[in-house]
Amino acid sequence: MKKVVLKAYGKVNLGLDVVRRRDDGYHEVRMIMQTVGLFDRLELKKTSGDSVTLSANLRFLPVNEQNLVCQAIAAVKKKYSLKDGVEAYLEKRIPIAAGMAGGSSDCAAALRGMNQLFELGLKEEELCEIGAGLGADVPYCVIGGTALAEGIGEKLTKLPPVSDCHILIAKPGISVSTKTVYENLDVPGLSSHPDITGMISAIENQDLKGITGRMENVLETVTIPRYPVIDEIKEFLLKQGAENALMSGSGPTVFGIFASQEKAQRALSNLRSFEDVKQAYVVAPVNRES
Repeated sequence: MKKVVLKAYGKVNLGLDVVRRRDDGYHEVRMIMQTVGLFDRLELKKTSGDSVTLSANLRFLPVNEQNLVCQAIAAVKKKYSLKDGVEAYLEKRIPIAAGMAGGSSDCAAALRGMNQLFELGLKEEELCEIGAGLGADVPYCVIGGTALAEGIGEKLTKLPPVSDCHILIAKPGISVSTKTVYENLDVPGLSSHPDITGMISAIENQDLKGITGRMENVLETVTIPRYPVIDEIKEFLLKQGAENALMSGSGPTVFGIFASQEKAQRALSNLRSFEDVKQAYVVAPVNRES
């Protein structure tokens, strides 16, 4: 095989809880992850020689070893002693530094792409093992769909697909550092925690209201006071008929879940009057990476 083209899907967190901060500085989490139909496109080509090159549609994007795509390609080449070079092209659509795991998803796509390009025959578990060394969200992005993530995000339990719904994603014109948000999270001082166990039951029972009624993200306690526009977007989506609205990950992306596509599209149209929102899409949940 000489060329592969893959979709790298973004994600939202239907529920995000932080259990504790470990002695090594990492945070133990318990969260429900969901891939959505907003994706980057990654193209990998086998080349002569041993070099790895990356280009992208965004000029400001790093296209060297700082990029997780390059790191993933290099990791697979080293682990399996692959001598051919790889030329990669990344077309970004997922908002950057937005709490949607765009970089991790690109990394996971690169792992899956290398598996296909070099016909390695690696199982999902093996790709996840490599991905865990590259980023906490990468193993989840390898498997996609609906999943419970625990530990520092690497312990994954697959869940049934969520109920049919439509998700409006709204990204304000700001970027948020995940590292900074976690460093400023007061875990012992949290007054409430998401009902993750109850949300799992609602997912298993295909109970959309049971899912949306339990949507909660403890990282909002850090990000919203610093960026009140996140709360303003949430309130806007609720007024537009969303079953519920939440910040994804460490933010600043906000998503609203709508029971009907008509309501979601109407809200998207009305969102154009919201000057602080720079990117917005209506998408569906994605059950599996493809």
